[in-house]
Amino acid sequence: MKILITGGAGFIGSHVVRRFVRNYPSSQIVNLDKLTYAGNLENLKDIENEANYRFIKGDITDQGFIENLFENEVFDCVVHLAAESHVDRSISNPLEFVMTNVVGTVNLLNAFKANRKNPDGFFYHVSTDEVYGELEDTGKFTETTPYSPNSPYSASKASSDHFVRAYNVTYGLPVKLSNCSNNYGSHHFPEKLIPLFINNIKNNKPLPVYGKGENVRDWLFVEDHATAIDVIFHKGTNGETYNIGGNNEWTNIALVKLMCTLMDKKLGRPEGSAEKLITYVKDRAGHDFRYAIDSSKLMNELGWKPSLQFEEGLSKTIDWYMENEEWLTHVTSGAYMDYYKEQYEQR
Repeated sequence: MKILITGGAGFIGSHVVRRFVRNYPSSQIVNLDKLTYAGNLENLKDIENEANYRFIKGDITDQGFIENLFENEVFDCVVHLAAESHVDRSISNPLEFVMTNVVGTVNLLNAFKANRKNPDGFFYHVSTDEVYGELEDTGKFTETTPYSPNSPYSASKASSDHFVRAYNVTYGLPVKLSNCSNNYGSHHFPEKLIPLFINNIKNNKPLPVYGKGENVRDWLFVEDHATAIDVIFHKGTNGETYNIGGNNEWTNIALVKLMCTLMDKKLGRPEGSAEKLITYVKDRAGHDFRYAIDSSKLMNELGWKPSLQFEEGLSKTIDWYMENEEWLTHVTSGAYMDYYKEQYEQR
């Protein structure tokens, strides 16, 4: 089987690619990534020479490139992870999110539909819980929760979800979808809260917390997410959506204070040192109050469950960043961009 994974050099994508390459040696895994600021081939150093792995640099918004790729390669399945995903960036440049998340997805759908040879092949679309909007103090998102996106990012992902389902109904294209909560773990570009704050605490820089820090998020360990994607890919039902959550709800300020406590201990600093770096800033426009996911469908029907709870996962995550200072230095300095030139362009 030949499987195309888009966005496979990014945070979540690299964990999925690594898992598929290692667990399914008889399958050919092709990693397609544009290598924007968040795509880093250093994330995949450990598997880049595996016989069943290949990397292709390309842009899913380039219709001609995608059409040629699918005509030449003939993929059995697509796992679509490529996306612009940072809400703050979507507020300042929404059109970029429309192009990648909507137009790029439709380009992939069209190319796969036109070139699908394997009757058992399907298109697996990975999405976010943000498409559902926000929750009040109680309740959780289920697979039947009406969509109500509140940011340009979530609106673009909601649109891509709708296109995937429309291709299933209109053209009979086999599809699977999943919507996940906030991911955390190793290899995360330090613009998101957890890796950003780990780096800032280590360097005694301010920790900017939106509003009063009362917004609530459910946190999913990225390796558990990769496992869920694997399970849905192999066991999920055509046309179905599966919610993936960590069952770990934390207010932003409680999360930050836990991180501060753990970092003080790991750095050997006096208790309370990191908390002094907390700085409250103006809240983000359209900042959803609370997300929480009900993963019972995935657990009951396909047998998936999270492997650890947040405190353990956060401690492991902090350890990884502290043990991989070279990776973090390359990412924050931009030097990671040179890896593609060294390893691929000059071969």
